[in-house]
Amino acid sequence: MAVVKPVVLRSMQRALRNLGGERSPVIAGHKLLYRCNLECKMCPFWRREDEELLGLPDEIRIMDALARAGVSFLGFEGGEPLLRRDVGSILEEAHRRFHTSMVTNGWLLEQRLGEIARHLDILFVSLDGIGETHDRLRGIPRSFERAVRGIRASRSEVPTVISHTVTRENLEHAEPIVELAERLDVGLTVQIAYDYRTADPMSPERARLRPTIERLRDLRRSGAPLLESVDYFDAILGSWYGGKPWRCKPWLTINIDPSGRIVLPCYVLQEYHGTLPAWEVDIRKLWNSFEWSPYESCNKCALACYLEPSLFRWTDFANLRDRVIDGGMNYLQRSPRSSARARSERLIQIETPAA
Repeated sequence: MAVVKPVVLRSMQRALRNLGGERSPVIAGHKLLYRCNLECKMCPFWRREDEELLGLPDEIRIMDALARAGVSFLGFEGGEPLLRRDVGSILEEAHRRFHTSMVTNGWLLEQRLGEIARHLDILFVSLDGIGETHDRLRGIPRSFERAVRGIRASRSEVPTVISHTVTRENLEHAEPIVELAERLDVGLTVQIAYDYRTADPMSPERARLRPTIERLRDLRRSGAPLLESVDYFDAILGSWYGGKPWRCKPWLTINIDPSGRIVLPCYVLQEYHGTLPAWEVDIRKLWNSFEWSPYESCNKCALACYLEPSLFRWTDFANLRDRVIDGGMNYLQRSPRSSARARSERLIQIETPAA
């Protein structure tokens, strides 16, 4: 059985006990900035100007507000988080409170790995194709080479996962990306491009997309290192091709923009435009007064951060253990042969911070 990091398990148990009939966020995403050193076709965020970025004291205020609300998982993204000089300090504070992850394009990963690895439970590195296809989608030559070098460096220091966005221009790369993840001995997570109003339209045509989803599902079923469940792929197929919608539970995830504002109802529909500063709000009260029902049948996106948590019963701890803890943590302890023991020991030795 997987060894579960105590701070994660206990905070999840507290959150579940507090849920009852209430709605409460369990997962949080926070963009540290919009600025990026790549120019991805399908992304609207690098096209924006950042406001004045928050310093560490305000980042801590956000974390404390999220912890009070019952959040157990905090993921950092951008833009490109590694462009922030203080990212190591931010991750260090987060790791004391949450199960912590970060998404990077990998360009600066080798250079800054030493500052971040010990403060992360999982690291996502974006790869949207093999070689030139990735470089073309990301807008910068050699970005594939730099990302793969970063993955090779990081995989022995922190559990590392390739993050792959399926677009109309890379459908034929889905299986080669799975094969690359297997060769690199890392995990893989996939999402399907969503057509933001302020980005190039890159969603695949539905008829051409279906065989790719089916193939990824079959690969997952046969043991490929995909983090998404078979149910995730079945839900997409059922909704988009079979008229069987899945019920979205957007309240399970809370997103915070670079200025510390809460994004409602979800970052997809709002394109990450927030309104209320997280530290000025009673998040639990807000969550239970907001009208969520219009968004439960949306089914417009297939983002795993919304779809996957919506598929299982968060109040059933046995189900949660099977789907998230034993499944997810078994991946977190997968590692290249040379570092498996060290990583396992690191997970065991982490202590729960004082309440």
